[in-house]
Amino acid sequence: MTCSMTAFARFEAQESWGTLSWEIRSVNHRFLEPHFRLPEGFRDLEFALRERIRKFVSRGKLECQLRYEIAPGLLEEFTVNEALAEKLANTCSRLAPMFNNVQPVDILGVLQWPGVIQANEVDRDTMKQTLLTHFEAALKQLVEHRQREGKELQQHIEQRLASISEEVTNVRQAMPEILEQQRQKILQRFEELKLELDPTRLEQEMVMITQRADVDEEMDRLQTHVTEVQHTFKKQKGAIGRRLDFLMQEMNREANTLASKSISTSATQSAVNLKVLIEQIREQVQNIE
Repeated sequence: MTCSMTAFARFEAQESWGTLSWEIRSVNHRFLEPHFRLPEGFRDLEFALRERIRKFVSRGKLECQLRYEIAPGLLEEFTVNEALAEKLANTCSRLAPMFNNVQPVDILGVLQWPGVIQANEVDRDTMKQTLLTHFEAALKQLVEHRQREGKELQQHIEQRLASISEEVTNVRQAMPEILEQQRQKILQRFEELKLELDPTRLEQEMVMITQRADVDEEMDRLQTHVTEVQHTFKKQKGAIGRRLDFLMQEMNREANTLASKSISTSATQSAVNLKVLIEQIREQVQNIE
């Protein structure tokens, strides 16, 4: 299924040990680039979080944030790590003579040092496993959002592909008339200059014009690329954004060639229409995983 790289997911849960919420924001990026904002004490989860992201997402820049509030009951009782507090006090006393006007050690400051006060919490391994499980639930929401938006992007692209095929058909159908108009212009020019018409010379001129204006090959390739984009949507698995971006470059190349070979305003207008449609698709493709 076609996936967009732009999405948002939020998952909240209430556990016996506190309230948590995961927020994941995803935007387009050439590669997979996750970033994490985790509370102190949970930063060691980052490696496991990255592994889970790779199972669900191939490309995109992800901002993952965890908010956690400990249950009030767990804060009612706590223990003090007296050994750590003693080390901090001794260290402050040892360093004090090295500085002037040193303030006495603040007991509250020592208590605020990480690890001095230890809340009576549940088993940390159990808590972290629960956080990872809820993170996967948030990732699934994110993927569902990406798939919904990807489906809409695919519909917009397919509409423009149909318009490109229509323009290709118009160019093919208009070519005989365009060449005939060129033939009439040459005849008119001969009459204006009152020159004797040489049928052989006229045919030579028409052959040269036809060769310069021949865009059958470009139109064939353009239609082939349209078919390949449709095939990619239907058959290709996994990330398809880069392949689609490459096809857009090739389609734009053919439209440019059509413009350079144009010998009529209608062909020029068709080339412009094609370039506009291709650029619109390319902008959408930039957001596809």
